[in-house]
Amino acid sequence: MSLIKDASVAVITGTSSNLGINVAYRLLESVPSEENLTIVVTSRTLPKVKEVIKDIQDYNAKNTQRKGDLEFDYLLVDFTDMVSILSAYYELTKRYRKINYFFVNAAQGVYDGIDWIGAVKQICTNPIEGVTHPTYKLQRVGVKSADGLGLMFQANVFGPYYLIHRLTPLLKAGHGKVVWISSVMSNPKYLSFEDLQLLRSPDPYEGSKRLVDLMHMGTYKRLKAEGITQYLVQPGIFTSFSFFQFLNVFTYYGMMMLFYIARWLGSPIHNISGYIAANAPIKCVTETQPQDQKVGSACDRWGKEYLMVQDVDATGAEDVAAYLDKLCAQWDETLKDQIVHSRKH
Repeated sequence: MSLIKDASVAVITGTSSNLGINVAYRLLESVPSEENLTIVVTSRTLPKVKEVIKDIQDYNAKNTQRKGDLEFDYLLVDFTDMVSILSAYYELTKRYRKINYFFVNAAQGVYDGIDWIGAVKQICTNPIEGVTHPTYKLQRVGVKSADGLGLMFQANVFGPYYLIHRLTPLLKAGHGKVVWISSVMSNPKYLSFEDLQLLRSPDPYEGSKRLVDLMHMGTYKRLKAEGITQYLVQPGIFTSFSFFQFLNVFTYYGMMMLFYIARWLGSPIHNISGYIAANAPIKCVTETQPQDQKVGSACDRWGKEYLMVQDVDATGAEDVAAYLDKLCAQWDETLKDQIVHSRKH
């Protein structure tokens, strides 16, 4: 349980990513300085958790120096493992009576490299499109988790959804604000309603983000009636550690140059910086934003940040919500007798 009295509790999934850690930085800056705050850092590994907490502590010491008490906690959770998710639920319910902020920064991919010939063709033919909606990223098809679920479906959609489903009482107690991170690449074309677990999709990452859009549109009103405010955001295009591992020093800086060219030519979504990308998620929990639209991080050609609000094609949203709820009920039954042990120590 938090040692700080009356602290606001913020859970940030995927805190070790570029976006996740910048959400933490901006949260320190945006929550009133005198407010007591507990940040729960999540990752799949303990060394990464310790590294991230130190980085956030250093940032606070150098940039914010909050007046209120600041505490850090951590949670080891793997969203491709239902028992791990159940363990995370038990740990949070043992430690806290409420959760005020929950950021769903799930962005796992099953990338298998880059189609370099396709990349050259797209970049040469339309360089801006090539760094906005790339078609040359190779993704593995049909990957399942050990639970038998589509890996991208479970990691980026159902796993976090199931955890929130179990944490509803804590979120209600904290008048919780839930922020789901979607993408600029969540086009309806990436999702087939005959393949909701994305097992046949050649673009499972993009399909998972389309599912996030529909999940939000199908559930935010219901959550609002329970005292939980849910938002849908997109962080624009920024440097992401998960994909850039496939680039060498030359292709990395070439890609960065194209990002800046795209921004200079007027693209509002080439934020490049993880700090700018984290603008929309933080503004949703600190200011009033629309729930029936997607709130996006954007900037002008000089990097001055602002928000852009976009409509969402909600066709099929109720069907997606019903599917996820049915799956939650099935896993509630499957896990009802599951005994889990603490994963914190």
